Amino acid sequence: MEYQDVNAQTIDRWIREGWEWGRPVTREICEKAKNGEWEVLLTPTKPVPKSWFGSLKGKKLLGLASGGGQQMPVFAALGAECTVLDYSLLQLESERMVAEREGYRIRIVRGDMTKPLPFADEEFDLIFHPVSNCYVEEVLPIWRECFRVLKPGGRLLSGTDHYINYIVDETEERIVNRLPFNPLKNPEQMRLLEADDAGVQFSHSLEEQIDGQLKAGFRLLSLYEDTNGTGRLHELNIPTFLAMCAEKPLDR
Repeated sequence: MEYQDVNAQTIDRWIREGWEWGRPVTREICEKAKNGEWEVLLTPTKPVPKSWFGSLKGKKLLGLASGGGQQMPVFAALGAECTVLDYSLLQLESERMVAEREGYRIRIVRGDMTKPLPFADEEFDLIFHPVSNCYVEEVLPIWRECFRVLKPGGRLLSGTDHYINYIVDETEERIVNRLPFNPLKNPEQMRLLEADDAGVQFSHSLEEQIDGQLKAGFRLLSLYEDTNGTGRLHELNIPTFLAMCAEKPLDR
């Protein structure tokens, strides 16, 4: 079985167990969004600045690995034409359920983001990509595909996981793992993940995350850091996540 399939099955299992990032939004949240009261997350705790979006009315928006019925309902309520791609069947089921409940249209695509995206060149105005490339071994091909499917002037909003979470023990007190954390090349790291039912995860350097977007052709506009939201690193205010707003230049 490919590691992407392992991750899809793992996430489906987490959802059945009540995973925080697999709970669809309520009707109340959708109603508030229609009235201009809304926020969404790319990382665990900090809302994305609204200035990163601009007006969403009529914008073609891709939720990349963004299933679960959490962000797309908000964007649809704000007038965006939404497409969501995810590899988890249950995350996509949540998208379908909320769309039917709230009465809006959404294009739902089951796809593996390690493969070329099944979309035309310059199809989207905005890509919303919450923390998920920690489940992917190589991130540069993803940034390049995002660049391809965005229109000139389009934006990529991405949440990414620092490598810090992958070097510490369960209590977040000791450094115990070497980098890069890659269970496909390090059997001991794979055993650690299996013991925690954590799927197949990978650390990525800031070079991969930030310079990778620059290499793909993006212009970085803004960024912010975030913590885990719980645990010792959070209590010490040590950032472990990064959110970025990047733009495809108009001359590309």
